[in-house]
Amino acid sequence: MRQFFGMSQSGDLAEALRGLDNPQFIMLMSNNAQFETHVKQLEKYYPGVPSIGCIGMSYDIRVVEEGVGIVAFYDGVSAAANVLEQVSVMPVKYIKRLEEDVRKINGTGGDTVCIDFCAGNDACVLTTINTVLAHRGISLVGGTGDAGKVAANGRIYEDAVAYAIVRNLNGRVKTYKENIYRKHGSYRFVASDTDKENYVIGTLNGKSAKQVYKSILHVTDEQILTQTFQNPFGKINGDDTCIISIKEVQGDALACFRQVNDSDVLILLELADYEGVVRRTIQNISRDFPSRSAVFTVNCLFRYKLFCERGYMETYLQEMSELGNHAGLVGYGEHYNNRFVNQSMTCVVFE
Repeated sequence: MRQFFGMSQSGDLAEALRGLDNPQFIMLMSNNAQFETHVKQLEKYYPGVPSIGCIGMSYDIRVVEEGVGIVAFYDGVSAAANVLEQVSVMPVKYIKRLEEDVRKINGTGGDTVCIDFCAGNDACVLTTINTVLAHRGISLVGGTGDAGKVAANGRIYEDAVAYAIVRNLNGRVKTYKENIYRKHGSYRFVASDTDKENYVIGTLNGKSAKQVYKSILHVTDEQILTQTFQNPFGKINGDDTCIISIKEVQGDALACFRQVNDSDVLILLELADYEGVVRRTIQNISRDFPSRSAVFTVNCLFRYKLFCERGYMETYLQEMSELGNHAGLVGYGEHYNNRFVNQSMTCVVFE
């Protein structure tokens, strides 16, 4: 298979699609003002081709912040795209769509991946999707778009997740997740007074969550939202650490980008040698896949901001381009199999 990336910084979809012939699957990443127009235009350009879309930034060796980016697979791919609706209430109501698409593509964990763009309630959505994918060992990579809207096959949906089941007809696929954080000190917190619906942590070890965070890191209320770039919370999940970013201060509580429940045990994280972590990821992918057709990644918005602030974003994209055809989405939350993570990079590699 092959991967195409096209872009227009001005939002000219025709410019972004220039050179794309006979795509078998398309991903649209657009700006809020032009999203609906781009979705309709894309379907007119390539009627019947499976597609998903969201509002968000895209990239290859450059970042498209306000325009439009297109990632397409062709020459050896089988794909089906659809949506699960009412994700805030009952995404399982539409699970037969996913079951039928998985049967239609008839792939395995070795050659097939699910890519999704979500409008919210990510943790519940991923648990629902995983009930189908797990039976075939199919992995998932995806992310959250902006403005609560996604698209599939020329239609726009709110309160939904758009997904695609993509099978590589000429080789393997494998997913990866990258964490650029490590444990900070020996802090261990038990969360309580949480608001699961609004992702709020009220207290940690019986004390105000805000005050605990401030006293350890010696920051003011105003500095908390930028300090989370360097010191997010973490939740241990087996051998893995799930990163939990702080979204805002709410009185003495902290609202996050990921759900925290009463009695969850959290740790504090710190930024590691991110350049070294990226190099190891590239080395691991190169070792696993000496020959690569495509690499599609989802990078967290906070990682993007951190890399830009440190003058590393351009270098990062150049280094990732060493893998070959690399493109991706800047997401508001990242998906990796059945996990909703923050401040991470997730990716799928095609042989």
